[in-house]
Parts: sequence; structure tokens; C-alpha cells
Amino acid sequence: DAVTIHGNKKQDDRFEVMKKFKEGRIFIMIATDVSARGIDVPDVNYVINYDLPDKPENYVHRVGRTGRGINLGEAISFCSKEEKGLLEDIQQLINKDIEVIKLHKKDYADIVSSPGKDLNLQEMIDEHEQWKANRKKRKKKSSKITKKKK
Repeated sequence: DAVTIHGNKKQDDRFEVMKKFKEGRIFIMIATDVSARGIDVPDVNYVINYDLPDKPENYVHRVGRTGRGINLGEAISFCSKEEKGLLEDIQQLINKDIEVIKLHKKDYADIVSSPGKDLNLQEMIDEHEQWKANRKKRKKKSSKITKKKK
């Protein structure tokens, strides 16, 4: 099973998701940046970023969940052409090149729409896109409020 954890989820539900994840009852958790700050799990093998964060420091925070101490882990990030500048900023911050594997649109579409998968990737992607759209609306609203205060 896969579960999501995000800022719009009730606090009790977030605690329950985290408890199940830490106990190993669920193996895949999809988290937004808002909720990821409170995640402290010692044995995370993979972190997959659907998109790059707005700030390079947040990337370090995200991928820092994997490979802690002597444990090995892997971080995989999807990066669009529009995010190339963010990728360069991240590489500069960590002082390390990140391996880039080009994925063609057709390959991506085939993966997302594969029938018979236990996980409905399209639903998870749609939920994340909706969260991002709501976040952008909130940012615009807060910037309008900030501008009015000046």
C-alpha cells in the first residue's frame, strides 16, 4: 500500500500514517514539503522527488531522509526542462554533480498509464498536482497581502 501525507491532511491522520510507516506496515509514503519536515525515520531506502523544490536547501532536507549514517540510500528526482536552473543551484549547493537520466515523454506516459498496477500512480500525481495548485493560490494571496502592507 502507498499513502500520502500533506498539510491538508488532519493531524491525527498524519500521526497515524507516520506510525504505520515507522512500524513498517506501509512501505511507500508520498509527502509534500510541508509534511516532510516532521519525518524522522532511520531506514528510508529511497526518496523520490516528483519535482524539485523551490529552494536548494529543501532538496538537501528532502533527500537527507535516505542513506543516514552507514546506511545506503538513493534519491531519484524528476526534473523538467523548466527546472534545469534549480538543478544547477542544487548541484552548486551540495558541490556535487547529480546524475541525469533523460526520460522521453512516451516512456513517462507508458509508466503512468500502465494498467494492472497495484498503485494508481495517476491518482497520486493528480493529488500532488492539486496540492501544488492550491499552494500557488495561497502564495499569490499572501503576496497580495504583503504588497498591501507596504
